Amino acid sequence: MGSWSQVLAEAEADHTAFLLGGLVCVLLLARLLAPAEKSLRRGLALLFGIHLGLVATAGLLRSLGSAAADDLQMLARVVAGICAVKAAAVLLFGVLLPRLGMQTSRILQDVMIVGASVVAFFYVASRSGVNLSGLIATSAVLTGVIGFALHDTLGNVIGGLQIQIDKSIRIGDWIKVGDVSGRVVDTRWRFTAVETRNWETLIIPNSVLLGERVYVLGRRMGQPVQWRRWVYFNVDFRHAPSQIVRVVLDALIQVPIEEVAAEPEPQCVLMDLHESYARYAVRYWLTNLKLDDATDSIVRTRIYFALKRAGIPLSIPAHAVFLTEESSEREQKKQREEQGRRLKAIEKLEIFRPLPDDERAFLAESLRYAPFAAGEVLTRQGAEGHFLYLILGGEVSVRVTGEGALAREVARLQAGDFFGEMSLMTGELRSATVVATAGVECYRLDKSAFEEILRRRPEVAEPVAEILARRRMELTAVREGLDQEAQTRRLAAAKVDLLARIRDFFGLEHRA
Repeated sequence: MGSWSQVLAEAEADHTAFLLGGLVCVLLLARLLAPAEKSLRRGLALLFGIHLGLVATAGLLRSLGSAAADDLQMLARVVAGICAVKAAAVLLFGVLLPRLGMQTSRILQDVMIVGASVVAFFYVASRSGVNLSGLIATSAVLTGVIGFALHDTLGNVIGGLQIQIDKSIRIGDWIKVGDVSGRVVDTRWRFTAVETRNWETLIIPNSVLLGERVYVLGRRMGQPVQWRRWVYFNVDFRHAPSQIVRVVLDALIQVPIEEVAAEPEPQCVLMDLHESYARYAVRYWLTNLKLDDATDSIVRTRIYFALKRAGIPLSIPAHAVFLTEESSEREQKKQREEQGRRLKAIEKLEIFRPLPDDERAFLAESLRYAPFAAGEVLTRQGAEGHFLYLILGGEVSVRVTGEGALAREVARLQAGDFFGEMSLMTGELRSATVVATAGVECYRLDKSAFEEILRRRPEVAEPVAEILARRRMELTAVREGLDQEAQTRRLAAAKVDLLARIRDFFGLEHRA
């Protein structure tokens, strides 16, 4: 018999054609339904290639009358058995279980594949007439030697297998081991890989995870993934804790912060009392564990600006030493500069131009510094608010909520702009929501300051009402396309209406 005929006979005896047909079907099915399982498919193709090589070599040796052909034939059948096991694994782990919504760890897959391959090896070898008793005895001694030499490695393997089976630590979990925390990205036979926030990958032996205390961050039974964070700050004793808590919580809850859970709500608690200050903490629940420091920074910024607006300074250590020599002349100079900035801001407003210089100076002294962080709401549509805002720096977005509760931006205001004059003069509810798009510095003028001027000079109400009416009429004329005569009539009516509303709001007497 020729060499080629002998190779074909060898392939027929080993059922190579049936194995090839089955593998083609498995590979096509896996390619269609499990395109991500490339490693399993590559391993399957490699094993079949080895089987073909062994079959061909055995056929050639048999045609030459070599006794080694029987050994190669047995080895080819063993490889075919392992190949069949691998094909079953591709169908089970790559196609069937994922379609049923069941995921298995890579370690468990490898253990089952290895175990089934060992069974296939002993089955094929015994069917081929190999005496396995000596092999089993030798393998037992060899296993003992290997187990003693690879004690730590085996501990890691068993540890990795146990972690995968009980799912105590899963890929994607954020864990803390010792003083290092990070996200689990892979679990191998020997180690678990953890990516830290410092762009590092920590390799932790699986036996260490079993022996150490491991915190799985943000996980609670039946609850979404969120992790409680603490942000501390200090305020001196001159301010009541109830005031601190109210101011801070208003800033954190009224305008939601991205990555901060709405439930449970952020909390502000008094933590401790020291010699010269009280220590507070904001507790909030972080929903994206990757952004811990960034979100902490946003929360601290909110706290800082909220306390600044309320006139509550953060505490200064009692032992702080100031080297700058303060004198009355220096203090007076600073006050004059600040008063000049405030007076300049007041003089830009048309509604205050009818006032004499001393009254504008009084309003300038009454201005209150009010900074806002990006994302904070300065005024909310439909709310009461008897304040006029003058923007010193930054930018705000003016948004109006119409039908369907959809808010749209209608304007952007920057340094030099102002808003809220109607609420200050008439008590009218806010007609829009104003949100800081960046850090904003404002001066805020409240009702009491302007009320004092009207008490002394009631006649000021009339020119102020005229200016407000004209500003409103300019917008109405553009929106409705009014001619000059219609504008004059509307202006007169609006002035009368606004003047009456100003007098009512400030409790002034109406004049005939």
